[in-house]
Formats: sequence, structure tokens, C-alpha cells
Amino acid sequence: MKILLWAEFQKLRRSNIILFTVFAIVFTAVFVFFAGTTTASPEQMTVSSVGWYMTMTQVWETVLVLPAVIALLGSYMICREEQDDTIKNLRLIPVNERKLTAAKMIILFLFSILAYVLLFLLTFSTEMVLHASELSIKMFFDFLKMYLLEGIGVFFAVSPIIALVPYLKKNYWLALAVAEIYSFAGLFMSMSNTLRTFYPITAIFGVSGYYETTAQEKLCSLLVLLLCGIVALIFLKKLNRRR
Repeated sequence: MKILLWAEFQKLRRSNIILFTVFAIVFTAVFVFFAGTTTASPEQMTVSSVGWYMTMTQVWETVLVLPAVIALLGSYMICREEQDDTIKNLRLIPVNERKLTAAKMIILFLFSILAYVLLFLLTFSTEMVLHASELSIKMFFDFLKMYLLEGIGVFFAVSPIIALVPYLKKNYWLALAVAEIYSFAGLFMSMSNTLRTFYPITAIFGVSGYYETTAQEKLCSLLVLLLCGIVALIFLKKLNRRR
């Protein structure tokens, strides 16, 4: 397993999707910052309010950017050998395909967390420049926990898409389109307390602490995300059997 993890990491380092992810994170963060420098009314909160930038950036990244990017990367990793016609060579070695798939998902899980760590460092550094005297240790760890939980949550929320695209033998770019629609729909689901608890993308916010929820609602959101992981596992097992 260590060799497989190392090999997947090396392949990931050479992928242009990494640069695409970094660009998408930075671009959205910059867009939110500039949007927050203009306000329609004096009562509207902007970057001048401590914590506003960190709060709003993670929301828009989660709704518009990172689920789609992580789904694209995950489907690319799963589909890569078959679409590049290198799966035959791996079978000659031979490589345990279940362990190979597990290694890919572990790397993707870590990548999802690291993407949110990068976003956290970017937004917290900006808050430090703007509101250094008003920040606290508690705020630092509260936001760090929120970002880390969202990184984990996004992985589970999009995992069925990651598994379904290669199972249907579709191009991995389809995952980007499906995940973008899937995550954008969270804006509408958030209008209902019930729907936002059970819809996977908005369930992320309930688990991370962005939404004020009851213990029961948080537990339901957590179970929804775990169910997404189970569905993905079922499709990945069927994919390996079919191969």
C-alpha cells in the first residue's frame, strides 16, 4: 500500500489539475475579497468586519469551486489507467486493483483536506492584514476546525460522483459538470431547514458548524455524508469486479 500511495502521489504531482485547483481557489478568494470591498448599504457586512472574509470565502468555495474540482480530480484518478490504456500493464505486474483504488481515494481524501488548509491559510493571512488586533486564538482554531471539517465533508459529498462516472464509462470531465450543478443546487436547498440538513452539500455546513443546528440535525447531516461514502464504496467495488 505504501508503494501505491507513493506512486499515486507522484502521478498527482505531475497533473495540471493541481495547478488548476490552486488557481481556482485563489481566483475565488480574490473575487470574494473585491466583492467585499464594495457595499450597497452601510449596514451590509464586508471585509471591514472581522471574520466576514473567512466566513464568506469558504461558503463560495464550497458552493461553486471545490466540490467540482475534487470530483474532477477523483474521477480522473480512477479513470486514468483505463482511459490511457495502461490498465493492461498493471495487470501484468500484477497490481491489486482494490488496493490501487483505495490508494487513489486516500490520496484524494488528503488532497481535499489540503485544499481547505490552503484556503484557510490564504483567508486567515488576509484577516491578519486587515484585523490583526481583533483576531484571537479561539477564532483561529474555530475557523481551522470549520475548514478542516468542510474538506472532509466535501470529499464524502462528491464521492458518489467520483465513483459513478468511471462505473458508467464516461469521460472524467463529466464529473466536473455534474458536481458543479450538484453543489450549486445547495444554494436553493439552503432555503429550507429540512432540505439543508439532508442535502449533502449543505449538510457539510451543518457538520462544520457554519449553520446553527441542533444536535439531532447535525447527526442527520453526518449520517447523510457517511451514506454518500457508502454509496461510492458500492460503485467502486462493482467497478473493480467488472474490470
